[in-house]
Amino acid sequence: MTYRRADVFWHDKRAGILSEREDGYQFKYDNQFLSDPSRHAISLTMPLQNDPYHSKTMFPFFDGLIPEGWLLDMALNVWKLNPRDRMGLLLTCCTDCIGAVSIRPVKDTNEPE
Repeated sequence: MTYRRADVFWHDKRAGILSEREDGYQFKYDNQFLSDPSRHAISLTMPLQNDPYHSKTMFPFFDGLIPEGWLLDMALNVWKLNPRDRMGLLLTCCTDCIGAVSIRPVKDTNEPE
């Protein structure tokens, strides 16, 4: 299986990494981000912590970044994406989100962290 990963940014700071895994998804805050006194949790449902978060499905916070309605329809048609491929949608559509969080694909993603 090809593992996909995304850098998660809080404004211009790398907050952590979201990984697609065989058993679901993992989000881990970046150690440098955790040591920054100006840091903020990316979501109230994902408070700052050293341990990674795990979920069998896409975390609701990240799933909420994916467009809906006609904008989602446009993305599906233009990029020929599968609406069930939540990681693919996130990586394609969420590099420039409204708000503080943005998602950027990590290259070289054949190995899980």
